[in-house]
Amino acid sequence: MDVVIVGAGQAGAAAAAKLRSLSPEAKITLLGAEPQAPYQRPPLSKAYLLGELPLERLMLRAPDFWEAQKIDLRTGVEVTSIDRAARAVETSAGRFSYDHLILATGSRPRLWPADLGGDLSGICAVRTLADVDAMAPEYIEGRHVLILGGGYIGLEAAAVARKKGLRVTLAEAAPRILQRVAAPETSDWFRALHQARGVEIIEGTPVARLTGTNGRVSGAELSDGRHIACDFVILGIGILPETALAEAAGLVIDNGIATDARGRTSDPAIRAIGDCASFPSARGRIRLESVPHAIDMGDCVAADIAGQGADYQPKPWFWSDQYEVKLQIAGLNTGYDRVVIRETPPARSHWYYQGDRLLAVDAMNDPRAFMIARRLIEAGRSADPALVADPATDLKALM
Repeated sequence: MDVVIVGAGQAGAAAAAKLRSLSPEAKITLLGAEPQAPYQRPPLSKAYLLGELPLERLMLRAPDFWEAQKIDLRTGVEVTSIDRAARAVETSAGRFSYDHLILATGSRPRLWPADLGGDLSGICAVRTLADVDAMAPEYIEGRHVLILGGGYIGLEAAAVARKKGLRVTLAEAAPRILQRVAAPETSDWFRALHQARGVEIIEGTPVARLTGTNGRVSGAELSDGRHIACDFVILGIGILPETALAEAAGLVIDNGIATDARGRTSDPAIRAIGDCASFPSARGRIRLESVPHAIDMGDCVAADIAGQGADYQPKPWFWSDQYEVKLQIAGLNTGYDRVVIRETPPARSHWYYQGDRLLAVDAMNDPRAFMIARRLIEAGRSADPALVADPATDLKALM
């Protein structure tokens, strides 16, 4: 059995390792576009950029793992097309045939439009090791960085920049930061956190264009006519599923590469996993962007290929590190109609409910609340909102 995996990120690496453990005889080829072996992305713009995590500790596996497991890891390889009829992929390193193809192509950052100043130098996206290495020289104490986007990527970038002594302005076009992913209560909490650290936050005012001097970004014009001078710009305006290869091959696309509950695309010989894949769930077709999801879906698809399959059951959880705060999120808050606040200083958590049903939690420096809520959500159970709000309640009793 020949299995080719396109994409050597978290999902692709997880699928390769799981498949090898379940199928000792399979021929596994893992193709990565970057020159490095599979590595962790979340620490790139935080611990790695701050110099707290060396490059070798970013790696997902020890250097000799891939060879020892007889996984043919090819780095620096661009996959140019899929020949579905012949069951082969064309790449910069030649042609690879497959019985099963797994697309783990991930996602890419949204870029600023070139006609609105996006073609200037000094504009940084945050996705790959090369992106962060290229951005690192910009972090000089006292310089002014403008961050576009008030989601978790933008807020994490703001925290790192302040730690390194930069002046920071963050501009969010929506009425509030975190509007797409969190309740106003969570937005308010993180806004206060960043403002207390000296971050200037502008909300509800889109950036009209980036301006430059001698081909390099030097500021931004806001929609209300204001101008903000800056030394460089970081983009945190979202990511897009990487579907170009699948689209060119004629696979069905629906907010990512559309798959069934076992990761199969519209071509039964091709699977998709991780950020690039959308899949059915109890809430309809969804797409998740997180490390735990990438690992779990990679494991699920590998098991199915090895003949030990079961439908994928997502257990969404996420995290974000900002200053001394660890935010842990369990569940999906879509459809919530109220938020219950639990405050046990210095910990705090926001519990999302739809009626009496617990949907999700945002836990700030509150690992106990996160773990209890996560277990309840995964078990399909809830918790009395009045008990949750009472700081005297022992959360374990909610189980």
